[in-house]
Amino acid sequence: MSKSPGIVYCRCAYAQVVADEVKDGVIKGLCASGRSFDAVSDLCEMSARKDPRLGAIARQDNVRIAACHPRAVKWLFHAAGVPLDDARTEIVNMREENAATATAKLLEDDDC
Repeated sequence: MSKSPGIVYCRCAYAQVVADEVKDGVIKGLCASGRSFDAVSDLCEMSARKDPRLGAIARQDNVRIAACHPRAVKWLFHAAGVPLDDARTEIVNMREENAATATAKLLEDDDC
């Protein structure tokens, strides 16, 4: 049986590039699911400050990150000095997915 992935939800508080209805829908769906997840205010800000929590996220064996474009998220981690491993990480693009689809992708139980 595979381990459920860790989930990281980015509120994208400062960039404001993800629609509020998507961000709100995803966070409500995650809360309603009963699954544990980490919510961060803004990965962009964390990257700029080289927040050590990014390293903890990057070292997880199986993680899904709800944020914006995957290439942007990967570069944020790279810029902070803690590149993501594509084999252990899946990025769910809340800029392109609706809330229901993004939430379903985050909650899938198979490995990344």
